[in-house]
Amino acid sequence: MKSGKLLAVPMAIALALSIGACCGGGTTVQEKPTQVISQPTVGDQLQDLDNAYKNGSITKEEYEKLRKDVMDKAAQTK
Repeated sequence: MKSGKLLAVPMAIALALSIGACCGGGTTVQEKPTQVISQPTVGDQLQDLDNAYKNGSITKEEYEKLRKDVMDKAAQTK
């Protein structure tokens, strides 16, 4: 009977250590936030330029130059 009690104590300690080890020991995991960076499409850029020209925010010369810049940049990325 005494040997059964002696064996129960180490078994209880081993069980407690096993359970503590598999639970991560209080370690917390933090996920990094995902950052989405959206770029305007070529169509969006051209539409914005057209709107700016129509409402008088830019001149015809500025519109033509900026439109050409957008188109040239789009051609380079293909």
